[in-house]
Amino acid sequence: MAVAAAEARRDKLLPPAARAHVQARAEQLAAARPTAVNLRWAVQRTVAVLGQLSASDSQDVMCTQLLAEARAIHEEDRRLCTAICRYGADALVAILSATSATGLLTHCNTGALATGGAGTALGAITTAWQRGERFEVFVDETRPLFQGSRLTAWELAQHSIPVTVLVDSAAGQLLQSGRIAACIVGADRITACGDVANKIGTYSLALLAAAHGVPFFVAAPSSTFDLSIASGNCIPIEQRSPQEVLSPLGVPAAPAGTQAYNPAFDITPAHLIRAIITEHGMIEPVNGQSVAAVLKVGFKAGLKAGPAVLSESQLNEQVV
Repeated sequence: MAVAAAEARRDKLLPPAARAHVQARAEQLAAARPTAVNLRWAVQRTVAVLGQLSASDSQDVMCTQLLAEARAIHEEDRRLCTAICRYGADALVAILSATSATGLLTHCNTGALATGGAGTALGAITTAWQRGERFEVFVDETRPLFQGSRLTAWELAQHSIPVTVLVDSAAGQLLQSGRIAACIVGADRITACGDVANKIGTYSLALLAAAHGVPFFVAAPSSTFDLSIASGNCIPIEQRSPQEVLSPLGVPAAPAGTQAYNPAFDITPAHLIRAIITEHGMIEPVNGQSVAAVLKVGFKAGLKAGPAVLSESQLNEQVV
């Protein structure tokens, strides 16, 4: 949004045209990821700032105000990631202390490369390591774009944390081996009942973890919650290009003419999740009442909600 304002200033657009340009860019960004809610939330916050400007405000004022809001969002993200990491590390250390298993399993990328701070699920892992806890991290490749092997494994290596990459379909055998103490992942959208939309393969991993009695954690900020959606069945699932499956990393892997099914996300039901770790604490057990109760704490702490998040009075109605 701030970049769009800078573009308008560069092109010397008059104020009405400049605002229209920024608004158009906002609509493009908001529609870019239909499943994930955080991006839309941040865009809506920035658009609200645009709406507060007067018609006579210059392009310089618009750029300054939008950049200030973007920086504020980034700083908030950094702080909340720190809190999520702290609560998440507490949970992981407790689990590791209670079992002989020494492995943690994660999926996709949820570290500093994906957030404005230290990360969510991956940040909890690195924070536990920094406290002196010792373990091995297993990372799903996360096909078809390999965020796990390309990004998460790299981030772990920067912290000198032992990391082992596995193909997604090997997770069941790994869990069966008894080497995994806990699974921890991030989230792209969380519903009012605690159902979680996350990178494709998360649901399968949660099912496998449940089958083997391994606790499954989700780490995500308040901006990931969309309480206007009752359950995961209502979340739109982004479908991506078949070529990501048919030619992974540009290498043909199927005969010409083959079709591909390539959803970017799946839905993990709340009952498969041990706890959702937020910047305001742990949601455990995961259900509508506990989700509302923790987000109510967030409002008291000054949570800036996007239009998709219910007001505090609406949250009160959900808490018995």
